[in-house]
Amino acid sequence: MKSYLPALCLLCLCAATCAQEPPASPQSLSAIKPATDGRVWGALIFATNDTAQLTGAREQTPAHLPKLNERLAKVFHFKHFEILGQHQQDIFREYESWVVPSRDLFMKIDSKGPADKNGVNLHLQVWREQQVLVKSDAVLRAGSPLFIGGPPWKDGRLIFVLSLDRK
Repeated sequence: MKSYLPALCLLCLCAATCAQEPPASPQSLSAIKPATDGRVWGALIFATNDTAQLTGAREQTPAHLPKLNERLAKVFHFKHFEILGQHQQDIFREYESWVVPSRDLFMKIDSKGPADKNGVNLHLQVWREQQVLVKSDAVLRAGSPLFIGGPPWKDGRLIFVLSLDRK
């Protein structure tokens, strides 16, 4: 017959040692932050040639993208661009991140680690409500935003913009 006494004594010794350590305070638990690969700014933009179609949203273009409208015009051939919603989000190394500039259209980001030239390898999914519209892998670098053409809307088109901020 086997004796479990040595294993039981070891278990009791471990339990007694753990019981002597003070519990972690709520402040120390909140100070623990997951590792990140940077921060992104994401926006949902309405592009149109008809100013009457603009919604009147007063969202400001971020300072790190001073010529955003000119860059968008080269790619999408519209004259007017309006930010409908924007959101900043950390890119977590071991967890998914969500950029949510609107209730209906948002992006899931999974970091796949660092890329050359100080970039980040990402797996992206654009969602509309409960449906995935686009899945793609991309390398995002500071100063080089990613433009994703979305569906037609009103007399124009929705565009998702994602930009890396290495802070």
